Amino acid sequence: MLKSDLINILVAKRGVTQKQAEATIETIFESMKDALCRGENIEIRGLGAFHVKNYQGYQGRNPKTGQVIPVKPKRGLLFRTGKELRDRVNRPPPQQAQTDLPSVSESKSPGTGTGL
Repeated sequence: MLKSDLINILVAKRGVTQKQAEATIETIFESMKDALCRGENIEIRGLGAFHVKNYQGYQGRNPKTGQVIPVKPKRGLLFRTGKELRDRVNRPPPQQAQTDLPSVSESKSPGTGTGL
């Protein structure tokens, strides 16, 4: 799903204009980005949580030359799904309706009919 798909869904379900939907989605995403850049965590009930994780610097090694390379401290982003979403994703797919078509084993092979 793309951001444009979210905008189209908002237009269809809420009856807002395309520009209003774009502004709404953009405001939500910008707010989330700003919060994460400040190091804040975001929790959306029913969906999951974004966590900012701080990684310490360390001494890495170039695998080709074996030279020691200092790796700077950095921050990473983790997403953990909420229980409701995890359960919904892991739910078995709905069964398709049975059709009245005969199965392959029930159909007659050509040439097995009564010849007239």
